[in-house]
Amino acid sequence: MTGISVRFAPSPTGRLHVGNARGALLNWLFARKSGGSFLLRLDDTDTARSTDDFAQGIEADLRWLGLDWDRFAKQSDRFALYTAATDRLKSSGRLYPCYETAEELDLRRKIQLSQKKPPVYNRAALKLTDDDRAKLEAEGRKPHWRFKLEHRITAWDDIVHGRVEIDAASLSDPVLVRSDGYPLYTLSSVVDDGDLKISHVIRGEDHVTNTAAQIQLFEALGYTVPTFGHFSLLLDADGGGLSKRLGSLSLADLRDQGYEPMALNSLLARLGSADPVEPQLELATLVAGFDLGRFSRAPARLDPHELDLLNAKLLHAMDFAAVQPRLPAGATEAFWLAVRGNIGRLSEAADWWPVISGDIATVIEDRAVVDAAAETLPAEPWDGTTWKAWTQQISAKTGAKGKALFHPLRLALTGRDKGPEMAPLLPLIGRDRVARRLRGM
Repeated sequence: MTGISVRFAPSPTGRLHVGNARGALLNWLFARKSGGSFLLRLDDTDTARSTDDFAQGIEADLRWLGLDWDRFAKQSDRFALYTAATDRLKSSGRLYPCYETAEELDLRRKIQLSQKKPPVYNRAALKLTDDDRAKLEAEGRKPHWRFKLEHRITAWDDIVHGRVEIDAASLSDPVLVRSDGYPLYTLSSVVDDGDLKISHVIRGEDHVTNTAAQIQLFEALGYTVPTFGHFSLLLDADGGGLSKRLGSLSLADLRDQGYEPMALNSLLARLGSADPVEPQLELATLVAGFDLGRFSRAPARLDPHELDLLNAKLLHAMDFAAVQPRLPAGATEAFWLAVRGNIGRLSEAADWWPVISGDIATVIEDRAVVDAAAETLPAEPWDGTTWKAWTQQISAKTGAKGKALFHPLRLALTGRDKGPEMAPLLPLIGRDRVARRLRGM
């Protein structure tokens, strides 16, 4: 290991979706490229919504993508650390109690916005005396706790954005602990990143502003501040929020629809970078070419059609051994090579298995062509050259050419008006079946 450590930290309150998968993949690729470690951390402090089923689903989704992890942690096992951190911040004067209700804070924000002022918390709670606090608590109010930011420029060198500087005076002091004593994301995430020695925090750019406050929190707790990298968010093909067609679908949905995990990996690993999106059969190839520094600050557009094309191209390049366990029983390498260039989902290969191994409904479009085919049907053995020689004989006998020749034959032999090339299919169907289909049996 190199000392580099990254983490993927989903909340087990639902299944992973495309946006989650991109974050997981980029962190995993960064770890594997650098020889570092990849931590899977379940941020399950929301006990009301977190479930074991969702946690297991997240692990299953990552395994489907091929993303393994070197370390594992659950925030629900780490509450004692958050309590200790809270006590340290209180002792140092960086965590202070606030008594405003959600309704009062919302009204204050609306007034600030109406006055064209930024909706930043005004630190009114710092002006409360001991008597004021006692009176509020006597009324039944329980405090939530805010982290007192130092009003200074907080800066870092971002792997994607370059130098970033944020004036902390423009930010509200973040709430770290709810009134019921539960730690919020900012506190638990920083404590975990610091305690588990995460060296690089790689996440979406919607966290850029949060980073300034978190850097101050790392420093206040005595942790080493990690290196940050904020990649652009995903938009749909039209530049809007991700559509329901793909962006909001869970990985389980995509798996059920027949997408190959490496098609999704190939897309997400390059989307938003200067590198071309190309189908890759192995994660190792993506690791070798990965460079987070080549990612753009511009939003990345995800087009479902591009994933469809990648999935088809990937299947067209996959060898028989890679797909054999998922093909129909008895399917041969010759069958796979014959059909793979004509499918967009692996499940479509199963649709062609009855064409070569069973009985199908005969479709007779041109009786003259079909009768001539029956009369000139060559003897076996058949190979890849049989189709061309046979159709030349049929053409000479009937005068049919082009579509007028090939379309009636395809319909009669496969029951379909389009599909894989007939030259490799014909020997698989075999002479007996071909003869029966030409006779309409």
